[in-house]
Order: sequence, then C-alpha cells, then structure tokens
Amino acid sequence: MGRPTSDSNATSDSLTVCDNRTGKLYTIPISNNTVPATAFKQIAAPRKPDEREENETEKGLRVADKGFLNTAVITSEITYIDGEAGETAYLLIYGSLPSKAMYDIFEGEVMHHSIAHSDAEGLFRAFRYDAHPMSILTSAIASLGSMYSEANPSLQGQTLYTKGDAVSLANMDKQIFRLIGKATTLAAMAYRVRQGRKFVTPPAGLSYTGSFLYQMDHLGEDGYMPSPVFAKALDVLFLLHADHELNASCTTVLQTASSLVDPYSAVAAGCASLYGPLHGGANEAVIRMLISIGSPENVPAFIEAVKRREKVLSGFGHRVYKTSDPRSFIVRKTADEVFKVTGKDELLETAMRLHEVAMKDEYFIKRKLAPNVDFCGLIYRAMGFPLDFFPVLFAVPRVVGWLAHWRQMMLQAGGVKIWRPRQVYVGPSRRDYVPIEDRVPVEDPKNTPTPVIHTGQSKRTMLATYIGKSKL
Repeated sequence: MGRPTSDSNATSDSLTVCDNRTGKLYTIPISNNTVPATAFKQIAAPRKPDEREENETEKGLRVADKGFLNTAVITSEITYIDGEAGETAYLLIYGSLPSKAMYDIFEGEVMHHSIAHSDAEGLFRAFRYDAHPMSILTSAIASLGSMYSEANPSLQGQTLYTKGDAVSLANMDKQIFRLIGKATTLAAMAYRVRQGRKFVTPPAGLSYTGSFLYQMDHLGEDGYMPSPVFAKALDVLFLLHADHELNASCTTVLQTASSLVDPYSAVAAGCASLYGPLHGGANEAVIRMLISIGSPENVPAFIEAVKRREKVLSGFGHRVYKTSDPRSFIVRKTADEVFKVTGKDELLETAMRLHEVAMKDEYFIKRKLAPNVDFCGLIYRAMGFPLDFFPVLFAVPRVVGWLAHWRQMMLQAGGVKIWRPRQVYVGPSRRDYVPIEDRVPVEDPKNTPTPVIHTGQSKRTMLATYIGKSKL
C-alpha cells in the first residue's frame, strides 16, 4: 500500500494523511488548530468484496466522534474554557461592556418584558400539583412561541434573523429581551403553582434576582423586600451559570435553532436538555447523594462503594475541567455568606468530608475527578429551595448564554446551515420480506416490546366485551 512520502502541496499549517488502503496522500488544511471533517470525504477507496455496502467506502471517510468528544461544530467569540486551568468568559450577547446609556436600555427592556401574558396563567394551572417545575418551565417557554408571530421565521420568512440589517437586529433583540425578562417570571410561576398560590406581577424597582425572589415569595406583606444576602447570592450564582460554552443544553439550542425555528422553541429544547441528571439535574443529584450518605463518618464506606461501582458519585469530575472547577471557589465564598444568615446546612460537614477523602484517594486522583460547581446545591438548600427546583435555578441564567450563542449563529458569515450529523450504520444489510406467519420470534428482550402490566380501570376494560375490541 506504500508509505507516506513528501507532499509538494503540504504547508506547515496542514495535515498530510496517507491512506494505506490505496497508498494515496491527502493534504488537509489546519486552521485554528482544527481540521475540517468534510476534507476526509475525499479519502475514498474501492469497497472490498466482503465489505458492507452500508460503509459507503467509495464515498469517502466519515469521522466517528461518539458524544462530540473532540468535534468543533461552530466558530465562536463568546466563551473559552481551558479544561486544565479554568474559564475565561467573554461578555455575553454583545461582546463588550456597555456604556451607561446602553446598559440602561438593556436593563430597562429586560425588566419591561418580564410580565407574562395573562393566558400563561391558564397554562400553569393546567399542570398537576406534583408536576416537576422543570417540565412546567419547559412547556411555558415553548408556549411563548405561539404568542409572538413576528418572532417566527416560519411565518415571517427564513431570513428573519439572518439578514443582519437594522430591522432584523431589532426583532432579534426584542425576543432576547422577552426571554431573559420572562425567564424569572415563568420560573417563579412554576414555583408558586406547586404551592397553590396566586401569581405575582413582577415588581418595579428591584434587581433581576430581587424581582425573582419577590415573585416567588411575596404573600401580600406591605413593603416586602427579599433578603439582600439571598439576592446577592443568586446574582453571583446566575453569573457563574450564565454560559459554559457548548455544553449539552447549549448544543441542543443550536441544533434546534439550525432549522431556523423561533428562539422560544429553541430555548425550550435547551431546557429539556438541561433537565437531565447528567446536566442541570446534577446539583439536585448531589444533595440526594449527601442525604443518602448521612453523617461524615459514613463517607469512607461510601467512597469504597463508589470504587466498587456499587454507588454513584455526584458532584465530582467534569467533561471539560480536569482540575477543580474554578467556579467552585467562588461558590464556596458565596456559601459562607449565605450560611451566616441561615446557619450551616447539616450536610455541609458531610460534603466537606467527602471532598477531603476523595481528593486524597489515588482512585480519584488518577481519574482527575475533582469536585465541581454542583455543590452550589448546598446554597440553594440553605436558602429553602426544594430539590426539584434546582434545575430551574440553573436554567434561568443559562437562558442568557443560550441566546448569546443563538444570536451569534444567526449572524455568522455564510448563513445558517442545518446541523445534520452522520451515523455509522452497523445494523442488518438488506433483508427479504417474510410473511408474518413465517417469521421466527425474536428472543432478545432489547429488540422486542415489553408488555405493560395493566391494573385498575384498564384491567377491567380488557376483561369486558365491546364492539371493535382489539386483540391484545
């Protein structure tokens, strides 16, 4: 097949690849320390006689990267993460510090657009009393897309946000103001519907986090003002959580937005992604883990169970950070300020003991499993928020980061291309159709439907007789 030889077309900013199947050399450009995945499509070879047709060998190489471990999908000016050192965050959405006039405009518009449409109350009241607040928030944000026809490219034309002219930018900014402003309002409504309380109109004159706390807790008291310590703590945590590059939820927002859907639908998709226990639900999982451990003296036994893979360790390790998440140091300082007014959470000693034992254990040191920011759940718990509200407290500030990335993608050079990854197909090749009476039953439970065990009314109905009854 031949060895790589010198390539006259190669430059210092390129990668020379030798396809040992054919002996051909290929030069692939390197830009910003990345290579274009599409360049590998030119590396084609004849299909071997015994090779699967579905491999599409003659159509060029595909790049396999399960879980986007090393794939860059967009060029960004928003956030840079150094997983070995920490995070350097660029100012979101507009990329620079505002003048006083610009700040006043931005703050004024966000707070002005915080009031929810009266129809939203009916939507919130339609949920069960025990619905998870993250499900409520996701649905509420999605519903906003049905209220503003001027925000929908399906109705206004697919260049609604991509033209970059004054009209397009103004429309885009208006939706950003609405989503940031309404994020706290809808979150507070999700909280209050669980409490069986009436909703509160956003007050005038309070800060973003102060207004949020007011809407959650005000029960008619005259001159009610939320705790400034709590408002400050939320402000800090919101800043820390506002953006984190292309995490799962941000990627979901951009994947959805690449179809040029309205921003409300895209942000709702981000909420759904954030809901998962491997992402926004992680800080909730940390508290549940600490509760299950109990007192500090139980930590060593728990650590050993984790090493035997009998228990799951939450709040340690990060997909990007390979040292302690730098945000965790700020979280610790904020926790101290909150605990001064609330008293220390009884789980704090357990958390600190867990941190101490794990940081000294060779098992965790080798795997670079350092504690990360999910310990902020201790602050939320001390402030009296229920566990299932933690993901909502993550989603509210992250809306800002999602919108920054969405705006950047809409305005990127060359327009928006729909995100359409490829797969590596390893399923069956072409099969002949077999009549149902001649088919051999499949025994693998992973490839067959699981029958549902019916009880109550369903069981009685199945035993009844009626015209048109299906044969189950």
